Amino acid sequence: MRIDKYLWSVRYFKTRNIATTACKKGHVRVNDQVIKPSKEVYPTDKIIVRKNQIDYRLEVLDIPESRVGAKLVDMYRKDTTPKEAFEHNELLKFSKDYYRKKGAGRPTKKDRRNIDDYLDESE
Repeated sequence: MRIDKYLWSVRYFKTRNIATTACKKGHVRVNDQVIKPSKEVYPTDKIIVRKNQIDYRLEVLDIPESRVGAKLVDMYRKDTTPKEAFEHNELLKFSKDYYRKKGAGRPTKKDRRNIDDYLDESE
């Protein structure tokens, strides 16, 4: 089965077109090689998919006939993604600077509510 079709059928991408685009951009590797969307995938292949700043690591167990339900996905792939990848993504959310520089324009509605909450606490 083609790699783009496989990734679509095991629900890593919502559409096959998105899976194809990810392969063309080099976000998908099979056995540590960047591949084209038409590359055939076989059982025991190791796949690395870069999606949402996380490198998902998969091992192909079997090839599905077509797109499978979410409960059946584990029959066709083994997810070996380390937990550190997900923890690193959580840290990125907190490490980013405040979304707006101080003094840059008028406060947003959220900023105003935060200011009001802060002033109410101090009273």
